[in-house]
Amino acid sequence: MIKNITIRDFFKLAIVLADVRTPAEFAHGHIPGAFNLPLFSNEERVLVGTTYKQIGREQAILLGFDLTGPKWSGFIKDALLMAPDKKIAVHCWRGGMRSGAMAWALDLYGFEVYLIEGGYKRYRRWVLDQFEQSYQLVILGGMTGSGKTRILQQLQNLDQQMIDLEELAQHQGSSFGTMNKMVQPTQEQFENNLAYKLKDLDISSKIWLEDESHNIGKLSIPNPLWKQMTQAILIDLIVDLNQRVANLVKEYGQLDKEFLISCTERIHKRLGPVQTKNAIAAIKENRMEEFIRFVLVYYDKTYRTSLSKRQTDHVLLLDIARLDPAANASQILNFSNTIPPTPVQ
Repeated sequence: MIKNITIRDFFKLAIVLADVRTPAEFAHGHIPGAFNLPLFSNEERVLVGTTYKQIGREQAILLGFDLTGPKWSGFIKDALLMAPDKKIAVHCWRGGMRSGAMAWALDLYGFEVYLIEGGYKRYRRWVLDQFEQSYQLVILGGMTGSGKTRILQQLQNLDQQMIDLEELAQHQGSSFGTMNKMVQPTQEQFENNLAYKLKDLDISSKIWLEDESHNIGKLSIPNPLWKQMTQAILIDLIVDLNQRVANLVKEYGQLDKEFLISCTERIHKRLGPVQTKNAIAAIKENRMEEFIRFVLVYYDKTYRTSLSKRQTDHVLLLDIARLDPAANASQILNFSNTIPPTPVQ
């Protein structure tokens, strides 16, 4: 049986989702949790599309059958591996011939098939709609090395709603943000993953986010959400400089020296020639605390500049003296409960 459903209907179901677009389309952006069951290879899709434009629809369909003919048993076997209960949802780009053909074959074999109306294109519309909603955001700020990410994780342990933008972006926000190991998703996939997180949150309750620049590495926070972040209450954590340096030495001090040098050179115009030279020398000589202090001159200045652009009555200072992220999270949560909500209009 084939049943047409909306993307919102699918979210209510606990079933496997097959994306029958090409591997290239899937890699560029897909619904989180979907697996790729491509009807055509990247090259085959180009060939079918060219045939459609130059000769016509019927010839393109015949070519499609020629190309997929030997592959149908493989499609069904792959689907059985992912959905042994024989319940599966299917989509392509617009809910057209590719997903229709796959749904027909799986139905013929005995699957219970759910065909997503409008396909991935409709899902992308849903994604962008999530960023237009109004959220009760609370932004956790503080200079580099304040331990904001660890505190956010502890807030989540206290049953607070939290989205870790840096985790979704696979980047920690600075020139050194890939940590020499993280690979960022595409902009489209970042948006897909972010919207997928937002959909499960109670928009009438607080949602904690870390203070970020508009760009996290090569990715951008979607404009409507970014605007709300800049207008939300920001709790500015005041953390002792020596503690921040110690945190950063622990986090970055063991990274590959050539990676650190390369990242430092990328910000040489903002650091200045003397500061850059001193920072690189400190890296080479394993004077990691000094290296951190050199680059913090730039990052602290950048943070203060960013903070100055916010409404002053939306920036609330909070001294953090403890070294324990869990204790800090409790202190911050108690403090936040005294702040009246500020919905974005």
